[in-house]
Amino acid sequence: MKAILIAGALSLLVTLIGTRFAISVLVKQGYGQLIRDDGPTSHHTKRGTPTMGGLVVIIAVLIGYFVAKLATQTAPSASALLLLFLFVGLGAIGFLDDFIKVSKQRSLGLRSKAKLIGQTVIGLIFACLAIGWEDDAGRTPITHYFSFTRDFDSWRLPTILLVLWVLVLVAGASNGVNLTDGLDGLATGAAMMVFGAYVFINIWQSNQNCANNPGIKCYEVRDPLDLAVVAAALTGACFGFLWWNASPAKIFMGDTGSLSLGGAMAGFALMTRTELLLVIIGGLFVAITMSVILQVGWFKLSGGKRIFRMAPLQHHFELLGWAEITIVVRFWIISGLCVATGLGIFYSEWVTGV
Repeated sequence: MKAILIAGALSLLVTLIGTRFAISVLVKQGYGQLIRDDGPTSHHTKRGTPTMGGLVVIIAVLIGYFVAKLATQTAPSASALLLLFLFVGLGAIGFLDDFIKVSKQRSLGLRSKAKLIGQTVIGLIFACLAIGWEDDAGRTPITHYFSFTRDFDSWRLPTILLVLWVLVLVAGASNGVNLTDGLDGLATGAAMMVFGAYVFINIWQSNQNCANNPGIKCYEVRDPLDLAVVAAALTGACFGFLWWNASPAKIFMGDTGSLSLGGAMAGFALMTRTELLLVIIGGLFVAITMSVILQVGWFKLSGGKRIFRMAPLQHHFELLGWAEITIVVRFWIISGLCVATGLGIFYSEWVTGV
């Protein structure tokens, strides 16, 4: 528990202080956000706002986690290291995307195909290591089963299908956060709630873990307490970054932050056996992603007609005349309700066994 508190507090402090320093450095270098011409016209006032703030979040999480490990004199677990690899790896892809945008002064960075290849390579490495990295009891960070609040034992996947499922989940979660990161503080605040939920889920799974507390309702999850340390570091880092990212944003996280945070969500879902529960906990990200899928699909099927004035969903409400801060706060409320519902389902399954 001490490591959880240290990781959360330290990562929050690093982003609070480090983001202010990053803003001044990025402004001097001229690394400002470019705005798409086809977006809401109100966004043109944001042109030049520093981007790539996700770098600070990544550094804060790494400092928070490893200092917590040093302070408690405990070794990093395989699960935590793999999760951090996924988090940093996808952040590196996002950084390349952001850097191309600001260095070439264009609103598009990596081509979608190149970005997808990068996500696939990182996800593939993560999947292969997570499937084969056994502990003394023969447990691996992820299993061959679909899961909701725990594994469905009757749904065993062949290795090739499991790897494909991991790739889909990683790409879906990372792109979902990326699509949500369109208004000041929206993705940061919603991600903070999701990671906060995983702090509680991992602590609960540690207390009720089959390795320490065997029973009918125990959880077969590897390294849950160390995963809680990573979740706390992510929660603290998002909290501190939100101070500078809230409207009017002084800095944007960019793809560096959104891809890394989305990848971390997918990693938590896989390692805590809550893959399908993530659809509820991260309900806001799912809804915004679905708005894009529906918009594109209907546009092609109907010969140019649209369901929304603009996708992703948050921009539809902007074009309806809603103030940006109103949209953000109301979407945060929706995200909070989704997280609370997911946690309620998680706990009720343990209580009722259904």
